[in-house]
Amino acid sequence: MTLEEKVGQLVQYSYGRVPNPEELIRQGMVGSFLNVRDVETANRLQAIAVRETRLGIPLIFGNDVIHGCRTIFPIPLAEAATWNPDLVRRCARIAAREAASLGTHWTFAPMVDIARDPRWGRIAEGAGEDPFLGAAMARAKVEGFQGDDLADPETIAACPKHYVAYGAALGGRDYNTVDISEWELRETYLPPFRAAVEAGAATIMSAFNDLNGVPASANRFTLTRILREEWGFEGFVVSDWDAIGELVNHGVASSLEDAAFLALRAGVDMDMMGSAYHRHLVDMVRRGRVPEEWVDRSVRRVLRVKYLLGLFDRPFTDPKRQQRTILAKEHLDTALQEAREAIVLLKNEGGLLPLRKDLARVAVIGPLADNRTDLLGSWSMEGRAEDVISVLDGIREKIGPQRVLHARGCGIKDSSTTGIEEAVALARQANVAILVVGESADMSGEAASRAYLDLPGAQLDLVKRVWAAGVPTVVVLINGRPLAIPWIAEHVGAIVESWQLGVQHGRAVADVLFGDYNPSGKLPVTFPRTVGQVPIYYNHKNTGRPPLATEKYTSKYIDEDWQPLYPFGYGLSYTNFRYENLQLSQTKLLPFGRLLVSADVVNIGPRAGEEVVQLYIRDVVASRTRPVRELRGFRKIYLRPGERTTVTFELGPHELGFYNGQMEWVVEPGEFRVWVGPNSVEALEGRFEVVSP
Repeated sequence: MTLEEKVGQLVQYSYGRVPNPEELIRQGMVGSFLNVRDVETANRLQAIAVRETRLGIPLIFGNDVIHGCRTIFPIPLAEAATWNPDLVRRCARIAAREAASLGTHWTFAPMVDIARDPRWGRIAEGAGEDPFLGAAMARAKVEGFQGDDLADPETIAACPKHYVAYGAALGGRDYNTVDISEWELRETYLPPFRAAVEAGAATIMSAFNDLNGVPASANRFTLTRILREEWGFEGFVVSDWDAIGELVNHGVASSLEDAAFLALRAGVDMDMMGSAYHRHLVDMVRRGRVPEEWVDRSVRRVLRVKYLLGLFDRPFTDPKRQQRTILAKEHLDTALQEAREAIVLLKNEGGLLPLRKDLARVAVIGPLADNRTDLLGSWSMEGRAEDVISVLDGIREKIGPQRVLHARGCGIKDSSTTGIEEAVALARQANVAILVVGESADMSGEAASRAYLDLPGAQLDLVKRVWAAGVPTVVVLINGRPLAIPWIAEHVGAIVESWQLGVQHGRAVADVLFGDYNPSGKLPVTFPRTVGQVPIYYNHKNTGRPPLATEKYTSKYIDEDWQPLYPFGYGLSYTNFRYENLQLSQTKLLPFGRLLVSADVVNIGPRAGEEVVQLYIRDVVASRTRPVRELRGFRKIYLRPGERTTVTFELGPHELGFYNGQMEWVVEPGEFRVWVGPNSVEALEGRFEVVSP
């Protein structure tokens, strides 16, 4: 390969954003495109690459297949609320199948950033606040996208992002700086990436943010020492959109040439939609500033992934495949299952839910009730509103349109209250009012940070007025982040967190509201009472002065409770589960030993249902301060009324250890507490001790 041909393999452009893409291909100046979204264009461009260039190296086409392709599944935060990695894996597999049929080889997913601040809009794209749950979801998504063999034409290469600590942006403001200790980096933000690498992720995307003063796309410590030398990652690293060029804005590079030098040296192999590599690498090599072996190293990584994808043998996509793949019945059925399991029942006072199907009149009110577009969520790839079942659609389908009344009430974002009177009058005619409120899709995702977490616009006024009419009221939330809803939590009888569930949203919500599905979702992220509490998360430190309501000089607020509105792992059911008989296989074990922890779970309620059994630990005394609780196991079970089962977890060095001051993973002797229960607050408790050998 000539030097120019090598550099071309390290350049990715967005189709439609650069002039004469065909000529760039012919000249060997580009190795990848993103945003090619139809098979005809993909095959046409690929034909130029393999038939009209000297070497015939195929292009790799990448797209943001985040939570589905045409069949849109719940947003990733909602997927995490299922606590069902097997189901998440199946949905990623379907997304890969559909995307591959359109000519996509590579997805810029999963996003595995841990996020503890709901002001950050991209919390919608990840699995929430916990590294253990986040790692499980990262592993499932990578395995789903990539399958057992990347050469399978129905698989696509995964690209875990944004490496690393992007979710810790200061103030929850997107692209903002990140300043955390190496200990916090390793304990909280790296585990999902490591799980993704261990699952075989073919690529990694570097982040926009700086980390402790070094931008992610120039960070040799994270990109080379940790990712490659410690973890053995063999794939290639792609920058986020123009993140290499943004090194100039960060102030670590004085020019685009300097930016290219820093990124390549750090370990960024491909420049996404920037001109740094294209414009400067050839010249820098010829001047001796950049060793050609740096370029060769990155080219080998890119070509290796293209080879693993089978692109040299099978560069084209059969255009007929999409006809039997897109929106297949199996895909829609699986989307419905995941949408159901993602719904979290937050409140059900007096058993208001499920509703009877023979109610004379049901009022469905709110700006999101008859909305389809916003149910797709952010990053909805090829999703179309025409494919979506709205909440109003779902309820009409469930009980018949003649008994369903509808009023919008107000807009999503504007403060006009002119439609509220009509909505209140409608509610008074009904046996129950279902208020569908929340956020539009563009209020979460990239560049969608919020300073306030309340319902936007006049929606809270709408809720208050309808509730004051005296009709039994259910609030259905549609949102891409935790919202602060203390008034609703105090006054409204039932609250259903439905997130943004994709094409089957309305059908899944109706199934839950009318009892055809017993909700089983659990929160993957803490819900604050007010924005003043954030960042707020369950696995915090105890501090030297843990909060006490009766003591002033403790770690709390003078004007708000320190406790969240709803804790991590929380979610109700239409049945009741009792936990009992916590058993430990031993009460003393060696640092390298293993411990079995079991508990009985009994369905003592009237309905069959699923429960997410959760295990937490605490290292009581250690050489470094430890969180008050840490998730170290979970299992989703199904029980019929009266049925009992024993759930067993295994704890070993991976679950009991932590990074010490030398950044070594250790299990220290001492007392541990262990809890098994339905969430991070309520649980059976046991104790054991790790003893010195």
